[in-house]
Formats: sequence, structure tokens, C-alpha cells
Amino acid sequence: MQNLNATEIQGLLDALDDEYKAHTTYEQVIRDFGAVRPFVNIVEAEQRHIDALLNLCARYGVTPPSNRWSGQVPRYASVHDACTQAVAGEIENAALYDRVLKSTGRDDLLQVYRALQSASTDHHLPAFQRCARRAG
Repeated sequence: MQNLNATEIQGLLDALDDEYKAHTTYEQVIRDFGAVRPFVNIVEAEQRHIDALLNLCARYGVTPPSNRWSGQVPRYASVHDACTQAVAGEIENAALYDRVLKSTGRDDLLQVYRALQSASTDHHLPAFQRCARRAG
């Protein structure tokens, strides 16, 4: 198997960092407000996203960084505020995948990036939009 080039490695690490950030943020919301939906559901999906990216790191011999977001994510005054910010975060996540999709032509990377982007835009974003409307 051919090694990843520097651009591909950076794309993979950027995606992993963003998934770490989302997972850690959603965990903090759950600690602050309890097992509120959709955070309690989506935090599990974010862990699956991290696992998929870690599998790619292992496949290509890329040493993944530790999660730099532990203790560094924002705290929110309300579930509404958390949902509103999660909407913005999922939009940013989709834009990140637009960028990393352009960083490679490798089918395995593209497949994972497309799946994670789709989860963000087709499932997480609408759930957080509903939450923001409900909680507002």
C-alpha cells in the first residue's frame, strides 16, 4: 500500500481533529444538561466517525494525535444555545469535508469522508436544527 502524501495526511488529521472537537463538545453538553437529545444520540455517532478515521490512520501508518479538546470546549448556558452552536459546528464540519475530499483521489479515504459528511449534513444538522427550534 502506498503511503499518504503530506496533503492527504493533513486532511486526515484535520478531519480527526474536527470529529474529536464535536465528540468532546457533545459530551460536555451531556455532562452539563443530562442525556438530552439529540446530543446523546449524536455523541455515539461522533465516536464511530473517530473510529473510522483512526482505522484509516492505522491502515496508512499515520500516528493520530491525542484529543486536544478535552477540557477545552465551550460550555453553554442552555440546551438551546448548545443546539444553535451545534448547527454552526455541523455546517463547518461539512465545509471541512468539502476541503478534505479535494485532498485525495484514494477510494478508501473518499468513501469515509463522503460517509462522514453525509452523516453530518443529512442527519446531525437537521437534528440540531430541530433542537434549536424546539428549545428556542
